[in-house]
Amino acid sequence: MDEQWQSVGRIDQIAEDAPIEFKGRGVEVGVFKVGESLYAIENVCPHAYALLTQGFVDGDTVECPLHEAVFHIPTGKCLKEPGGRDLKMYAVRLAGEEIQIKVE
Repeated sequence: MDEQWQSVGRIDQIAEDAPIEFKGRGVEVGVFKVGESLYAIENVCPHAYALLTQGFVDGDTVECPLHEAVFHIPTGKCLKEPGGRDLKMYAVRLAGEEIQIKVE
């Protein structure tokens, strides 16, 4: 296995309204399911420390649980302030039933 890829959970642990989080290797990443696709985004809202995996998922967007910033999950784009900036995206893949993200 490529050492940059990190297992973060199993495909049966994630749902469109129930993302999973990974903290390690100096990053905090949220993995979200939109339709049949998986996306891995920076999990901490850039505005103030709040975990987006604890936010409100609505289709392909997530709203910060503290200050109502809204982000587009597939691109990380900030759609509603006070997000401050777009989110960092991480490569994500399935290895059998394991969800893996690429941490560089």
